[in-house]
Amino acid sequence: MRRSGTFARQVLLVRVGRRDGDLRGATDLALPEHRYTDRPRRRYGLSRYERAQVDAVVPVSPALAPVTPVDDETARSIPLLPGERTMARRMKFALVNACTLASLMLGMLAIFLAMQGEARIAALCLIACVAFDGLDGALARKLGVASPFGAQMDSLADMCSFGLAAPVVVYASLAGSVPPAAAAVACALVAACAAIRLARFNVSPKDGRFFCGVPTTMAAAVLALTVAIGLPIPGLVLVTGVGLLAFAMVSSFPYAKLARLVKLPPWVWLAPVVGALVDVRVTFALIVVGYLVSGPVLWLRQRRTA
Repeated sequence: MRRSGTFARQVLLVRVGRRDGDLRGATDLALPEHRYTDRPRRRYGLSRYERAQVDAVVPVSPALAPVTPVDDETARSIPLLPGERTMARRMKFALVNACTLASLMLGMLAIFLAMQGEARIAALCLIACVAFDGLDGALARKLGVASPFGAQMDSLADMCSFGLAAPVVVYASLAGSVPPAAAAVACALVAACAAIRLARFNVSPKDGRFFCGVPTTMAAAVLALTVAIGLPIPGLVLVTGVGLLAFAMVSSFPYAKLARLVKLPPWVWLAPVVGALVDVRVTFALIVVGYLVSGPVLWLRQRRTA
């Protein structure tokens, strides 16, 4: 009875008398001296079985977080360039990332030019951004230096060049023709939808045939060409088109990739070429409208065949 009556006291004393290694890392708790470590066990003469029973019911202090062993292999930094790290591959890797940085710098230049009122020159910088954006991906695949770091860097550069610079250029081109609030809302939609589109693209499985929504690069190219050639469209109609293009980026409609469009029969490209010789602006507007409409059409066709 005496031993069972002091069971709670045994729990507390054995808990205090545990070895110092159990409290390693707790700097704000007082530790018992080494000479008193085994005193409770000597005093009460607990057997091994009784000590196991006591340890099973001893409460664990929430102030002591469980110590997880750190694996040295996982703690090492991941290399930016996977595979063999020769000087030749490093030069190729640097060339690809230089193209990505060139797209980023051209996007910054487009913002500065738009702030100075040079909207058309800024639009030409955006077109150059589109060219460098396609070049870095093609070079990475051809040179065999594609990496997760390059993919993330390309996504961040796209957000700067196409998600921020393109709306700023469009806003500068609309100055004076539409209410500033309407232009600001439409351009803000482009920036927000571009961020959502890029984030979704990074985490979604890739389809070799179609895009899920209008790509950010293509949307920026459409906006840049619209500003560069100066479409004769009323300001409010243009603002509405900008908003629809923004929503098309985050839509689930399938849009054909450029590689798939290039494989079309040559006679299909004859009409745009002839139309460009007659009137570039009207032909460009018809191509953009046709591409945007193709997404819902393909979506309805896939639902019917499913």
